[in-house]
Amino acid sequence: MSNGRYAMRLISSYIRKMPANISCHQFCRGVTAYIQRRYRYPILPFLTPESRIQRFREHPEERLTASAIVYSRMRREVWMIGDCQCLANGQHYDNPKPYEQRLAEMRAQRVNQLLAEGNTVEQLLQGDPAREVIIAPLLETMRQQNVTFAVIDGFPIAEQFVPVFTLDFQPWELVFASDGYPFLCPTLAESESRLAHQRQTDPLNIGEFKATKAFIEGNNSFDDRTYIRFTV
Repeated sequence: MSNGRYAMRLISSYIRKMPANISCHQFCRGVTAYIQRRYRYPILPFLTPESRIQRFREHPEERLTASAIVYSRMRREVWMIGDCQCLANGQHYDNPKPYEQRLAEMRAQRVNQLLAEGNTVEQLLQGDPAREVIIAPLLETMRQQNVTFAVIDGFPIAEQFVPVFTLDFQPWELVFASDGYPFLCPTLAESESRLAHQRQTDPLNIGEFKATKAFIEGNNSFDDRTYIRFTV
């Protein structure tokens, strides 16, 4: 299981148990402590709990890391922790990592260079070799987790980068989604259709929509997808 998926399961478990009237600040502190307790388990038996925490502090790329968007029914608030997106009565909100677009541009330049050298789109979709140019800076930017951007990773969440907005008591239709949808639409069918169109017209993700990954051959998407729509 990937670190991200394991983090997702822990966050889901915490949400199921947390008090209904919890605040965003309390959620950030609680879910952080919940994940950090997992770090203290004897995953690496030759390290003490303190040295394990120190290792994860020094190696953020090894942490259990995920994003979450939460709706508090009792507070009528939406919390966006990490790179997620939302439609609220048709108004789009997102919370991208600050470095994401820069790395996507770097990768797009490398893809264009490889195409100019004679590589075909089909060849580049075999393993996305252009991604290699952003691996080192990607790992370096992970050191900025909960410094210049917020994620849930078992260390104190940089709450100044967690958007919170309150809904009034008129009816609201909310769509919550991960960043695996490059074009978020009011319905799942529309969002999937736009994703399929992107895959057909620009599977390398270097045109209108630039990403740090391509649609690798055999995959029907370039990233994980989560989509939920509900009214309050």
